[in-house]
Amino acid sequence: MLRADLNPDTPGPTALVTLEAFRDIPQALLAKGKLEWAGIECWLADGNLVRMDWLLSNAIGGIRLQVRQPDLKSARAVLDEPIPPEFSEEEVGEPFAQPRCPRCYSLDIAFETIDRFWTFGLWLLLSVPIPIRKDHWKCYTCSVEWVED
Repeated sequence: MLRADLNPDTPGPTALVTLEAFRDIPQALLAKGKLEWAGIECWLADGNLVRMDWLLSNAIGGIRLQVRQPDLKSARAVLDEPIPPEFSEEEVGEPFAQPRCPRCYSLDIAFETIDRFWTFGLWLLLSVPIPIRKDHWKCYTCSVEWVED
């Protein structure tokens, strides 16, 4: 049963509005955690449905992150904050600088341990998943891959 003040059909400042929709649960939970850390109340709609059958995520429009109407602008500002390039000693215990792409200096990078192209290709060809390791960094902005010493 929904409380009256959380009912999305209720007009007025207590109505919930969808801030963003996510296909995957981890991304939705990270965004929800970021908003809660900033002190903004938020809810995930259809999260349990996607947890039961993740293939339904695209069919139902994903997991919807919802906030109250008055919090919409501040919540959008929190989610649109860029990735911090470094963390102070007070935040993590020791100074830490985010790794960057050597070509375009983007922070949108990840360390990949499995070569998806060859692993899935062999899986389709042989019907046996054989993970092919690569242990490289990859930039999702300019697609460059590199090995860090």
